[in-house]
Amino acid sequence: MIRDPLAALDRYFGFQEFRDGQEPVVSALLSGRDALVVMPTGGGKSLCYQLPALVMEGVTLVVSPLIALMKDQVDALQAKGIAAAVINSTQSLEEQRERLRQLRAGELKLVYVAPERFRAEGFRAALRDVEISLFAVDEAHCLSQWGHDFRPDYLRLEQTLEELGHPQTAAFTATATPHVRSDILKTLKLRDPFVSITGFERPNLSLRVRQVESQKEKYERLIRVVKEWKTGIVYCATRKRVEEVAERLNEFGLSVTAYHGGMDDRAREQAQNEFLSRASDIVVATNAFGMGIDRSDVRFVVHFEVPGSMEAYYQEAGRAGRDREPAVCELLFNFADTSTQEFFIEGNNPGPVLIRNVYSALLSHADDNHVVMSSIQDLADWAGARNSMAVGSAISTLTRARYLERFDVPGQRIRGTKLVRPEVSAFELDLDEAGLMAKEKADRNKLEAIIRFCYDDRCRQQWILRYFGEPAPEVCGNCDMCSAESSSSQRGPTDEEAVIVRKLLSGVARMSRRSAYGWEGRFGKGKIIQMLIGSRSAEILEKGLHELSTYGILKEAGQAYLYALFKELEQAGLIRTEPGEYRLVTLTNLGVEAMKGAGSYRLAWPAVAAGEKSTGGGGRASTLPVSGLKDLGFDPVLFEKLKSKRAEIAAAEGGKPAYTVFGNQTLELLTRLQPTTMEAGISVRGVGAAKAERYLPQFLEVILEHRKIG
Repeated sequence: MIRDPLAALDRYFGFQEFRDGQEPVVSALLSGRDALVVMPTGGGKSLCYQLPALVMEGVTLVVSPLIALMKDQVDALQAKGIAAAVINSTQSLEEQRERLRQLRAGELKLVYVAPERFRAEGFRAALRDVEISLFAVDEAHCLSQWGHDFRPDYLRLEQTLEELGHPQTAAFTATATPHVRSDILKTLKLRDPFVSITGFERPNLSLRVRQVESQKEKYERLIRVVKEWKTGIVYCATRKRVEEVAERLNEFGLSVTAYHGGMDDRAREQAQNEFLSRASDIVVATNAFGMGIDRSDVRFVVHFEVPGSMEAYYQEAGRAGRDREPAVCELLFNFADTSTQEFFIEGNNPGPVLIRNVYSALLSHADDNHVVMSSIQDLADWAGARNSMAVGSAISTLTRARYLERFDVPGQRIRGTKLVRPEVSAFELDLDEAGLMAKEKADRNKLEAIIRFCYDDRCRQQWILRYFGEPAPEVCGNCDMCSAESSSSQRGPTDEEAVIVRKLLSGVARMSRRSAYGWEGRFGKGKIIQMLIGSRSAEILEKGLHELSTYGILKEAGQAYLYALFKELEQAGLIRTEPGEYRLVTLTNLGVEAMKGAGSYRLAWPAVAAGEKSTGGGGRASTLPVSGLKDLGFDPVLFEKLKSKRAEIAAAEGGKPAYTVFGNQTLELLTRLQPTTMEAGISVRGVGAAKAERYLPQFLEVILEHRKIG
């Protein structure tokens, strides 16, 4: 047995040195510490627990969510001469017993199991007789309901670890926001853990979002990417779309493999092997494909439709370019596609009423042993539910709450359901209704985040890093936004601009603290700007905002400049506008650093500098806020014409919400300012370079025509 990790690294894996981030994790595990490891796809997470397993006494138990993933890793380990095995439901009882015998006898170094195994008391009891040196939880984000791939069976790990006396535990994931990381630490009860968050930055990936208006345009763009980059993955939101896209690519003479959850185990395994063995260079798949796929030469990942979250998007995009060579990740975005994700959100988040209806249906159809044998669709019919996916989620919720037990039925595809506490009526169910609402809100926020990502006109890599709570470096220079001409206007602050930014951020911070007047963080952009310029309005005085140390410190900058600067700071990730009725403004971690004079940032600095005037079309100040434009006049006829044009564009782009073209405030600005050139129009707050190129010419035509008539 090799005790030196570097020697084992060379002997079993053929590497003379570690990749970035691996060595500290291996050292921490060999020293006996628990660990939480967040490492991007392709960063070498699996080696971080496989290598310690080879130099430690006992067995390393690896919890992994996908049978195909486990088989792939075990096959690779066995090919290296490592005693590894998998225990899962595809094996016969005899095979499972033999694996357990080997496990007890100490004949195995790594054993992979699915989280569903821990449902069985017999399996958990067998583990009590095993010397477990390391309990490794792969894809650990699955245990958080705030993650993008929540698996209820992962929650059983908490009880299992307690029963096993809390062996050394390590959690691994590729994508986890700070909230999800907190859930992992709490659920697994990691003790004094070594936390390693290897940078999410992937400089070799060119991240792109392509706005497409029709299926025809989607296919044209997809074919162009496929023919240019040759080898890659096309992700689709549904099984039906997978089959459709695969068929279309085959019509172009391309060798394509399809993969989705509706295929049987053998067909999925065959599809995966075709891609891994390079018999096929293109796979069209749902998000069921990809975990643990070890093919380094993936040159492209295309999302044919918008995924449901940034976590899902970046994990899937990260499967490109694992060999560190250039690769492209392109998202084909049409707002109409978000309806599919809305359906999934509804399916994953059954409300209390539906949960009680499903439970009532089970009570009504249970036999004398309190067992129900039915399909999910039957239950949906009994409960009067339109979304059968939501019925499955309701059953999962009731199972986690210990009202139900689910069991497999030999030879049948349906699963049985046993009522554990049949004396409890549907109205007596103790449901965490606040938690259910919070989960749905979180899922909707995730979808809103990726929609914002698609519409944003700033560096994609910076956007993603900030989303995952990492300090963002300089612009990547490799995404579609960095390649656009608009990005050339971004730069760091001058000394004078840095002082203004620090003052503004200090004002935001001061207004987020409780005062003697009883307010606490209850202000939006408008009130903050009024305070900073020293407004004497009744509301400012009544709330005592004039007593703040930051009151009036940016009076010379003026409202126009501050409104424009707020927009830039928000897009650069220094401030955040919270969703909700009042649109409250808070500082981000990056904003706190900038307020203290630390950290770096780049902005497309507003055209109106402190103490200066800037003119747009007609010689009017183009960056003034709506509240400062009352003296410019408002033409209701022109406003209605612009609204009609906006509605026409939104309808042509798949019926997306009109505000995603231009918001009402932007239309009001266009109405009052009446710019007639691209240069003047692009400086109007709310337009931006990307929207200017896509939409502005049509609005300028309306304005020019209106002025001729007038």
